[in-house]
Amino acid sequence: MKKKFRKRTIVSKVCLTFIAVVTAALFLTPIVLTITNSFMSASEISSNYGVIFKNATSDSKTFISETVNLKFIPDMVSFSQYITTLFKSPDYLLKFWNSIILVVPIVVFQLVVAVFAAYGFTRTKGKLSAIVFFSYIILMMMPYQVTLVPNYLVLDWMKLLNTNWAIWLPGIFSPFSVYLITKYMKRIPVPLLEAARIDGASEWQVFSKICVPICKGIITSCAILVFIDYWNMVEQPLLFFTDTDKYPLSIFLSKINASEVGLAFAVATIYMVPSLLIFLYGEEQLVEGIAYQGGVKG
Repeated sequence: MKKKFRKRTIVSKVCLTFIAVVTAALFLTPIVLTITNSFMSASEISSNYGVIFKNATSDSKTFISETVNLKFIPDMVSFSQYITTLFKSPDYLLKFWNSIILVVPIVVFQLVVAVFAAYGFTRTKGKLSAIVFFSYIILMMMPYQVTLVPNYLVLDWMKLLNTNWAIWLPGIFSPFSVYLITKYMKRIPVPLLEAARIDGASEWQVFSKICVPICKGIITSCAILVFIDYWNMVEQPLLFFTDTDKYPLSIFLSKINASEVGLAFAVATIYMVPSLLIFLYGEEQLVEGIAYQGGVKG
């Protein structure tokens, strides 16, 4: 019986491992394809993929797939696409820095607001606090597209349209991080906080020396998730900006995909680098913040 059980366990582990490898390969294939194709010359890309989109008329497009050939290894490594992106076309770098300027303040200040708000919800008990927190949950559950029009009207009234504040303000006060950090912080053992107060710790010391360090994992998780979310934003800039020079690279990518596939590979690779670096750097804390549900580790 034990041998049969061990054999079943080994078979199940092998099957699960195989499924995990296949799933990982499917998810990684587009990323690997984008990176490797970015080192192909324009002529090689054209020979492999042919004309993906061809303008049949001025108002329509015809899809042609007969000549498409997915290729992972270039015949000859070429840096021409990166040279064009980095040196010959400053528009791409401008849009890249636009993305950084728009996203980084949102991530930093949303976390600051969320940490203080979460501590307030944790320490405050009563119907008013419960109603306010419930309103956060309702706002978080709404699709962002539902709030675009109210945000547009408010920003228009505040004369902030076509400015970076039109993106920053709704992002900084997003309820996403507030909800996650609050639910995490409420699981901190109350005796731990009471013991700190008995030892003479002030409210600020309890917040900064106990709550924030314990919530480091969920704060890092929120930072990664918020960065990836706003790094790929499209609707907000399209609606709130009238000046195309303010567009982030996420919008600009859609304009070059249809006409210059080779250049799109290089720009997309550059655009993936910050997200990949942040994810790889904070992978352990991201998993810990999602899996660990608060409290103190033994």
